[in-house]
Amino acid sequence: MVGKRNHTSGVRWTLTTVAVAGLLAAAGCGSSGSSSSTPSSTGTKAPSTAAVSTSQCGTKPGTAATGTPIPLGVIVTNQPGTSFTDISNMAAAYFACVNANGGIKGHPIKYYVETEQTNPAQIAADAKQLVQTDHVLGIVGNTSIIECSIDSSYWQKLGYDIIDSGIAPECYSTPNSAAVNMGPRYSSDGAVQYALSQHVSKIVFDQSNVPGTGYIAAGPSALAAAAHVPITQLTENVPISDADSVAIKEVDDAGPNGAVVLNFTPPEALIILQAAQKLGLEDRVKLWGCSTPCNTDFLATSLGPKWNSKLFVNAELTPPDVTSTATMKLYEAMLKQYGTAVSGGIGSFSQMGFTEAEIAVHALETINGPYTVASVNAAFRAVKNFSTGMLCQAWTYGSYPMHIPNNEDYTVTPNNGKMVTAQGCNQISSVDPQIKAYRAAAGTAPLAG
Repeated sequence: MVGKRNHTSGVRWTLTTVAVAGLLAAAGCGSSGSSSSTPSSTGTKAPSTAAVSTSQCGTKPGTAATGTPIPLGVIVTNQPGTSFTDISNMAAAYFACVNANGGIKGHPIKYYVETEQTNPAQIAADAKQLVQTDHVLGIVGNTSIIECSIDSSYWQKLGYDIIDSGIAPECYSTPNSAAVNMGPRYSSDGAVQYALSQHVSKIVFDQSNVPGTGYIAAGPSALAAAAHVPITQLTENVPISDADSVAIKEVDDAGPNGAVVLNFTPPEALIILQAAQKLGLEDRVKLWGCSTPCNTDFLATSLGPKWNSKLFVNAELTPPDVTSTATMKLYEAMLKQYGTAVSGGIGSFSQMGFTEAEIAVHALETINGPYTVASVNAAFRAVKNFSTGMLCQAWTYGSYPMHIPNNEDYTVTPNNGKMVTAQGCNQISSVDPQIKAYRAAAGTAPLAG
């Protein structure tokens, strides 16, 4: 069940979908079906890789949930140059699969989706709409440039513990927001960290000119300073109108032994990289890097083989070339069956939505008794050492003053139209003071099992 409001047109509309089991022949979503009152220390145990099917998607295979819906909500940015709707669309796909196979103890999840265009008043109104009109019990999948900054105190006052894909500082520095991703700052840290490991002589870090650029740039600046490598900070208005000039400026500033590291959504990063290729600039620097949004086969396919082992992308979740695990097979099957609205295909954004929904379903299954704001958010907060199958580390919410539960990453690179692993799990450096503060509060999570 998905409820959506299209704010671009100013018209409110609602779409309700009850998935029928017969339509799900090729998909599964790895719901554990546990009803324990305490979340387990290990994550969803998906079926064997030879048996990915609808029958493993929920607790009652083939039986659509018909009980009173459990309402959840989400707010995502969707505007020219920046869209995170692949995340909410994939979460909706996961919930649809669960609903078609028993739901949460017979209750379907109804998912209300709000899109916004970086307008503070609109974002605040979206939050109130979800609470006061839609009566959502939890917030799962929020991904917005400024939503955490606008709504953090509102959610705290009402007792909501958000499971999100963070961007703004408050997504990582408050007690009631825990992300499955690293966000642009820590993901950019990972991309810069890889470039530094390749002994580049200079970093040029370029990002979209949106709120929070100073906060994001502080991480890469700290890493470069600790390595005694100069760094140049650039910003670009999006959508990018003159990619040729952007690419020339980046390459000229970096020099032949330098690195250009980008922090853009896939379409904008692609415009820059294609301009560099058209101008013959791809080999004029030692390497190109990018934060997590570039981790998508859409970008690798669009770039082609000229970028093989030239572009190195931070990957906050399991790299796309790892297809042998049960979780990745489930994700791919679900994306194929339910993910028609996911424009970017296999990649980090849809993986984030999958993982957020997976954690939420796991938490909801632990509740014995009525589903309320208090019980749902207590279950979210109680998730501990949960192996999602998508992250290097087990994921914990916990009662901490700040939350950066994903702080260990992969690096991927294009290879003939596919993103493949270039470096395995590697901790983000605690040279970034925010990473250092989180590890002081929460320790270092165990590796995912």
